[in-house]
Amino acid sequence: MDAIIRAIPKIDLHCHLAGSLSARTVIALAAKNSVPLPVTNPDKFYDFTDFYDFLSRLEVIGRCMVTRDDFARVSYEALVDGHRKGNLRYAEFFFSPNYHYPHGVCYETMVDGFVDGLRRAKEEFGITGRLIPAINRELGAEVAMAMVRDVLTHRREEVIGIGMDCAEFKGPPELFRDAYALARSAGLRCTAHACEDNQTLMQAPPRNVETCLDVLGCDRIDHGYNILADPILTCQCRERGVPFTVCSHTCVPQRMEKRAASLQAMHDAGLFLVPCTDDPPMFGTDIGTTYVTMARILSLGVEEIVAMSLRTIEAAWLSDEEKATMKVAFQAEIQALSEMDA
Repeated sequence: MDAIIRAIPKIDLHCHLAGSLSARTVIALAAKNSVPLPVTNPDKFYDFTDFYDFLSRLEVIGRCMVTRDDFARVSYEALVDGHRKGNLRYAEFFFSPNYHYPHGVCYETMVDGFVDGLRRAKEEFGITGRLIPAINRELGAEVAMAMVRDVLTHRREEVIGIGMDCAEFKGPPELFRDAYALARSAGLRCTAHACEDNQTLMQAPPRNVETCLDVLGCDRIDHGYNILADPILTCQCRERGVPFTVCSHTCVPQRMEKRAASLQAMHDAGLFLVPCTDDPPMFGTDIGTTYVTMARILSLGVEEIVAMSLRTIEAAWLSDEEKATMKVAFQAEIQALSEMDA
């Protein structure tokens, strides 16, 4: 069953490009750009003690990307790796400009490089990638506005929306109303990390999901596990069909059991779950492994996983025509797989 699940076509709507690099790629880029690393053993580079150790490692990775070609390599490898390991067909990738600004990299360099990599992967493998620049909520509202202005000043068609991440309690969503309003006024879609379970209910309360939806105008929520503490809001999100881009793996392996319990409870509550990878090599996963893990956690068979994969298309930031075309292509590929397995 695992082989079939890995082979079905998939999309990934929650993957961070800074967290998509293999340890060996990080080490190679660090050597190229003379960046000192805290760990040089590729087998140990992604060992974390907690969420904040993980965030500090992401900042180090950000320093390793300097040139347009560096950024192109990262987005290309992210798409191709997902395709090879789990038949990834479409992805919407987060990237964090504020990881790179302090090191003299301008927005134009990073976004043009990422676009180069996506287009190369499209040409060589037929897989599609889009980009979502993410606000670093820890840096405040003014920095967020400046980032959105950069996005709008140097528009690329591959950039389809904005997101927001980093430690939730250091930047509650209501602080970013104006930045999100500016993005929406320019036609960008909106999402945000909220209610992450690596933070307490006081740090990442359920009301943050409500604020993201009703104040920031988000189309979907990234993570969202702590929403379960508010049954009324959980019910409202189910009725509204809010997509939650959830991740079966996390930065601290000891938290996997808690994450699995949250995913089961969200599934039981009828929430719209979109399986995603988050930071795949950092967490020891890929899109194929993520789906296999979700099947195990939720006790789903192949037909149910296929239905989940097809439904995720509805959460993508695509036109109705593009979604319909993708669904037909997925169904044809799935039918061919079932005939081979018969």
